[in-house]
Amino acid sequence: MKFVDEAVMKVQAGNGGRGCVSFRREKFIPFGGPDGGDGGNGGSVWLQAVEGINTLADFRIRRTYKAKNGQGGSGNDCTGRGGEDLYVKVPVGTTVVDEETGEQLGDLAVGGQLLKVAAGGKGGFGNQRFKSSTNRAPRQFGSGLPGEKRELRLEMKVIADVGLLGLPNAGKSTLIRAVSAARPRVADYPFTTLHPNLGVVDCGEHRSFVMADIPGLIEGAAEGAGLGIRFLKHLQRTRVLLHLIDIAPLDPEVDPVKDARAIVQELKKYDKELAAKPRWLVLNKKDLLPAKEADARAADILRRLRYKGPHFLVSGATGEGTRELCAAVMSFLEKQDRRAE
Repeated sequence: MKFVDEAVMKVQAGNGGRGCVSFRREKFIPFGGPDGGDGGNGGSVWLQAVEGINTLADFRIRRTYKAKNGQGGSGNDCTGRGGEDLYVKVPVGTTVVDEETGEQLGDLAVGGQLLKVAAGGKGGFGNQRFKSSTNRAPRQFGSGLPGEKRELRLEMKVIADVGLLGLPNAGKSTLIRAVSAARPRVADYPFTTLHPNLGVVDCGEHRSFVMADIPGLIEGAAEGAGLGIRFLKHLQRTRVLLHLIDIAPLDPEVDPVKDARAIVQELKKYDKELAAKPRWLVLNKKDLLPAKEADARAADILRRLRYKGPHFLVSGATGEGTRELCAAVMSFLEKQDRRAE
């Protein structure tokens, strides 16, 4: 199934049922009075986060969802049956935004979480509700209120512990293939991933984390250039970013330091909170250079970036250095978990 992380849907809650106009009819009771019941309430529309759904593709096929209307009231003071609520299943990690107002209605980040997105209309009053000392035979009734209508924009943000960040062809897909069972497409020519990939990295018994590979960023992404801006939201739920830098670019005129700084600027333009996340440097493709030259080039990049945080020199193609990287990430995540407790 094609990965779809944005979709627009229309929801319509059920209308309230019409109230009833009725009068009591019994032998020897000539003036029984009004006994019309109220209409039933319309059904509401709920979104429910469900594990196991990994895309919003279904909402490209079916776009409109409508709950049941409430039934009308009847005599003998009988209230009409309420319309059934409609539960629409969405992937965990879905953000719901009102398309008309731009208001964020909710963020379904936990499996089983529910969000009411359209409230059903209230049922109309029957004529027994209008009786009084001066109006003993009312013929008024309520027609029931309409249910809410909304056009919603669904945005899916994948839930991962670690996000891979970098330019196209920095080696993100190769790295995730090397450390997990994910199999994104890779090739020996420049191209970019077209949709996010998730991989579970196994670090031993009961020790694992989820890594996300998103399409590569280019300069100007925050203004809409390239594909990366569409998928930057997938990094917002991660706990640490691995910034991959190609130390052996195909074009000798390409400056890895300049490109790395450009990526950081795009992060800041997009979301300051995302830019403030822990970000480790992963200097990739050491297998393409002699060992001493790779070490020297990595040291030069770190010096020019004035970077003193965690950094790793690896080869996604051969797997060299990836075990140490994954072990460090796992330890970092476990420390965060202990602090949260």
